[in-house]
Amino acid sequence: MRALLMLEDGWYCPCESFTGEGEAFGELVFNTGLTGYQEVLTDPSYHGQIVMMTCTQIGNYDVRTGEDESTRIYTEGFVVREYSGRQLDTPAPKSASKRPAEEGCVSAYHEIHNPVFMGLAEYLQSQQVPGVEGVDTRELTRHLREKGAMIAGVTTRTLDEKAFLQQVRAAPKLVGRNLVQEVTCGEPFLLCEGEGPRIAVLDCGIKLSSLRALAARGCRVEVFPAGIGAPEILSTAPDGILLSNGPGDPSAVGEVVGLVRDLMGRVPIFGICLGHQMIGQALGAKTFKLKFGHHGSNHPVRDERTGKVYITTQNHGFNVDEDTLNPNEIETTFLNLNDHTVEGLKHRKHPLFSVQFHPEAGPGPHDTLWLFDEFIEMIGA
Repeated sequence: MRALLMLEDGWYCPCESFTGEGEAFGELVFNTGLTGYQEVLTDPSYHGQIVMMTCTQIGNYDVRTGEDESTRIYTEGFVVREYSGRQLDTPAPKSASKRPAEEGCVSAYHEIHNPVFMGLAEYLQSQQVPGVEGVDTRELTRHLREKGAMIAGVTTRTLDEKAFLQQVRAAPKLVGRNLVQEVTCGEPFLLCEGEGPRIAVLDCGIKLSSLRALAARGCRVEVFPAGIGAPEILSTAPDGILLSNGPGDPSAVGEVVGLVRDLMGRVPIFGICLGHQMIGQALGAKTFKLKFGHHGSNHPVRDERTGKVYITTQNHGFNVDEDTLNPNEIETTFLNLNDHTVEGLKHRKHPLFSVQFHPEAGPGPHDTLWLFDEFIEMIGA
């Protein structure tokens, strides 16, 4: 089916849909991972974005139930150069368009003993997420690197470039939008009852791999919605708090930043990605939007304490401004070796640290899974 990909600056590309009819709008970003598209699609941090894979062939392995990073697809659309999977013959049944209740998160966490496999096209269509191919992804990636990430649209409903450009330019941007409220769970829930430390997880768009990493270390894991207050969390007597990853502009979630400020110094805290950015803001730093973000599973970071380099999974479009950090209170622990942006923070007094990358991987290398052990050690369990 003929389709159209359009950027807000007027760049466009006639292409083909491999998922049937559909239309979507969002910030277009490129992901440099070679595999792991199922995990990418289901990462809540991609809510509000259209993802383009730079790998030239995508779809040559099936999607498997139990490998998702959440309970549904969160990307608005999917762009590839060549779709190499099974073609979609008939539309798949429709599924829920919103994140299921906490019971869905619990069931998604548990191991699937009889997994179901389906092609990528069928998987996308089952949740009405359009996928297009026939795009020169190398050219488009170079365009985004030069011009910056921007709002885009994909559609099969019109091939009129001028008319669709107006629709794209009218679509909402990410800056200033609080997307956390659209992906967080509705109510607190107990994920697993371990004999180890009691971990309270603030769900700003948590990936299941992070929850599995805590469970694998014997933790008792309780998940809380992002809008909850400090008294409610502290009433459960947590030994430590994990601030999760999530989508959108960190400066738009002021109530969560206030919560982090209330909790600092009272309970050990570990922040990942958006959690890292919220910690930075709670400590008085500012965040800024990166030109085209970091998205992929092959990003090198250097541990400033040891000099060791790790290959990491990353997915963020905003960053903490190092110049606004107080060096008397905060130590920069990791730096990105591509653009030298801050990738890790540690408080010099309070039991608190954070990383901009994703130590849980999913997908990607497991080089930094040890950070969950460091969290447990910081708790003193």
